[in-house]
Amino acid sequence: MGIAEFARDGRVVMGDRPGAAVVAAVSGFLLLDLVAKLAGTTVFFLGAKLLGGSLTVSSLLSMVVDGLLVGLAVGLAGIGLSMTYSILDFANFAHGDTVTVGAFLGWVAAYITAGLGTGAPISELFMLNSGRQLSTVSTFLPVLLGLVVAGVGSIGIVLLIDRLTYRPMRDTDNISLLIASIGVALALRYLIAFVFGTQTSGVASGGLRVTLFSMISVTDNEITLLVVSVLLMLGVHLLLQRTKLGKAMRAMADNEDLARVTGIPTERVIRLTWILGGGLAGIGGYLLVLESGTISFNFGWILLLLIFAAVIVGGIGSIYGAMAGGILIGLVDSLALIWLPSGLTRASAFLVLIVVLLLRPSGIFGGVSTA
Repeated sequence: MGIAEFARDGRVVMGDRPGAAVVAAVSGFLLLDLVAKLAGTTVFFLGAKLLGGSLTVSSLLSMVVDGLLVGLAVGLAGIGLSMTYSILDFANFAHGDTVTVGAFLGWVAAYITAGLGTGAPISELFMLNSGRQLSTVSTFLPVLLGLVVAGVGSIGIVLLIDRLTYRPMRDTDNISLLIASIGVALALRYLIAFVFGTQTSGVASGGLRVTLFSMISVTDNEITLLVVSVLLMLGVHLLLQRTKLGKAMRAMADNEDLARVTGIPTERVIRLTWILGGGLAGIGGYLLVLESGTISFNFGWILLLLIFAAVIVGGIGSIYGAMAGGILIGLVDSLALIWLPSGLTRASAFLVLIVVLLLRPSGIFGGVSTA
């Protein structure tokens, strides 16, 4: 392609899609600023700082690792939300509080198991008040048990909610289901607040720290989050692509009426959707608490905004989109600290959401598809 043709194509893009040109310009400026910061150079214009500053490579890599870890957990939780939308055709606003419920169930189980034999009162262990900080290395079996309880417990909760609330409303319109899910979310959130209180509890702390490449430091809890998340995502992929139930889920997501006519057990598919979505949500919440070290009654509700952003960015209805969107949102939320105060980093995640919707309205993976 000659220079004239390249310039002509550039003018076409500028004219037809000015938003893309603005995004490209801003991205280029941020990249230039990042390079200047890593080089320790500051550029001034008319006495005002234009770009640059100071940022070490190790700090940048630490932000990338933190963003990747949070993104994996968000993507894990987002799988269930995306599946609910693609198969049941409604946005489940109770999904964030399912994350919270699973996390609390898991950590109560881990705390009680770790505290047995120490003389700590069961009431303090149940309320997560013993002050002990659990980690994968020092309390492996309690943490592992908590992980299992988080998944199984959240599955039981979502199946009960479906039986009592969503299943009787299956034939109603989507707006009614959405409103019902908001009611379920409020009920779960304030039930947790009633039982455990509204304070934030510290429950986990990395017991072993490993330094990689002399620059990146990760804890045993962070390694656990990484390994478990990747394995579960791989398991979801194999389920969808290699099993009859997975293929039935994909068929029902594409055309529910046709799936029912061809003999696919739609009620069984719906039940599997709740089992997978609820289990992954609870485990994702448990792993996030393992990584962050703290738990509170509303952390899942706050996280729900990031989960929705991840699902929409990836392409709502696409499970692979939820995975990719979670990682992207997690990285953006973490790397935004380079330019924004810590209280404003969430705004950058939603700015990315707006940009993706402007450039690709159907999301990165585009279209409604379980795969």
